[in-house]
Order: sequence, then C-alpha cells, then structure tokens
Amino acid sequence: MSFASETKKEICREELKNSCCRKAQAYGLWLFTRGFSLQDNAVMTENGSVARLMAESAAECAGVMAEMSVSMHRKESGVYTLSLPGEDNRKRLLEAFGHTGREVNLRLNRANLENECCMRAFIRGAFLSCGTVTDPQKDYHLEFSVSHRRLAQDLVTLLEEAEGLSLQPSITRRKGGCVVYIKDSEQIADLLTYMGAPGASMTLMQAKMVKEVRNYVNRTTNFETANIDKTASASAKQVVAIHRLQETVGLDNLPEDLREMAYLRLENPEMSLRELGEALSISRSGANHRIQRLMEMAKTE
Repeated sequence: MSFASETKKEICREELKNSCCRKAQAYGLWLFTRGFSLQDNAVMTENGSVARLMAESAAECAGVMAEMSVSMHRKESGVYTLSLPGEDNRKRLLEAFGHTGREVNLRLNRANLENECCMRAFIRGAFLSCGTVTDPQKDYHLEFSVSHRRLAQDLVTLLEEAEGLSLQPSITRRKGGCVVYIKDSEQIADLLTYMGAPGASMTLMQAKMVKEVRNYVNRTTNFETANIDKTASASAKQVVAIHRLQETVGLDNLPEDLREMAYLRLENPEMSLRELGEALSISRSGANHRIQRLMEMAKTE
C-alpha cells in the first residue's frame, strides 16, 4: 500500500466527536468531487476507508444514501464507485451545505465551518477527497487536485489561515484544473499532524533525518554504506524522540543534564556519541546514557 493510502487510512481511523466537525469533514469530502453536482456523476476512489466515510457522511449530514460498488483490477487493487441516484438526493446533499448546484463559480461556503475545529475537519475531508502525498523516501510533495479555480484559491486561503500552522501553499494549473501544493517538508509534516496523521508525519521526519545525516556523512567520510545507514537511522530516531518530548513536556522542563543533551543532538544530528560526549565534557558511555534516558522518556509521553 502506498504512503498516501496509509496516510488516508490513518486519518480515517480518528473519529470526530463534535457534530459540527463531522459536517465540516463531510463538506470537504464531497465538495471536491464530481458527485457534488445536480448531474449524475459517479465518484471513484481506490481507498475503501475514504469511500465508506463518504457514504456515511452523506447519510448523516443530508439523509442521502449513496450507492457503492467495488471492482477488482488485475493487481487485486479495488476501485470503489459511489453514486447518488436521483436528482432529489443530489439536491438534498447540495442544500445540506448551502449550495444549489447552479452556481456559476463553485466557492467555499464558510457557513459550514462554525468553529476553528471545523476548519481542521474540513481540511481533513478535502485531503481525503482530492489530496495525495508523496512517499518521503522519494520526494517531499503534498497536493490537492481541485477542478474549480476559485475553489482552489479559497482552499489556499484556508490553509494559510489554519491555526498553529505556517503554511505557504502554491497553486498551479494542470489538465484543465488546479493543483494546490506544498513542497516544504516541515510544512507537510505539520499539516499531516494537523489532519490527524501523526504516524505519517513521524515517518516523514525520520526519512528526512536519515537523508540529511546520510548526505552529511557522504560528504565528509568514506564509511561503508551499512555504517552510514546505521548511524543515520540511530540519529534520526533520537531526534524524533526529542521532538516528541519538545511537543509534550517541553525541553526546558527537563533536568539540566538531559536538556543540554537534547538541544545538542537537535543542533548536531551528524555527531557521534563520542563527539556528543566531548562537547559536554563527559564520556561516550555517559552521552549514551543520557540519550537512552531521553528515548525512554519519549516512549512514556
């Protein structure tokens, strides 16, 4: 299964407790599809979790029962097809979110985003519906494919306004539609966490650390590839654990010896344990002991 599919499955596993958020998520799920129309347009997706969530949201928010079928390809990957039979049903779905289906330019109806939490839910739905993210082992790229130009511009504005994030999305034309995209790895990681995929975010961060450490080592040493991977992977895991502590307890709340080690490792991911120890005037085993204490603390938080 692709990284994008795994990410969407992770997002779908989080249940939204507030009815306002479920409506906002449903709006994001349907707004960016061909099915958000008076026309009898089918919606197709290869992600079963997304298909089921779309059907459930249409029933809950508009009282409309979507018909769903699945066909299997030769590679045993299923394609799920959803349709809303009857113009009355399609009209009910549109009206549930304040649309008529006769708009000249489809735009975001902010009345469906009652609270800040609803904005997050809507962006989740939009990503599940029309978004994808590249495997971080290959590239850093997250995008939303949007059919309507002004709707794409509304999405850009919404992403820029998302609380707690500092996103700088770009927009381009592709095959008669628009693509809203982000290529900065830290912004992508933050957005994945925001949408409810911290596991995918952690995978991206670790992949990035491995790349950075490997590149540094390749520029400065002639170590064997196996040793490079081992060093890079260990450092990446340590940095990820320290980031987790930073987000939970805060590094400034750690004991002084651990705080010093945490900041030193964040600032120097390429350093060996021996070099970390020398920087703090302690032995290699002492540096390792502090690193292991940080790793254990991150597991319990």
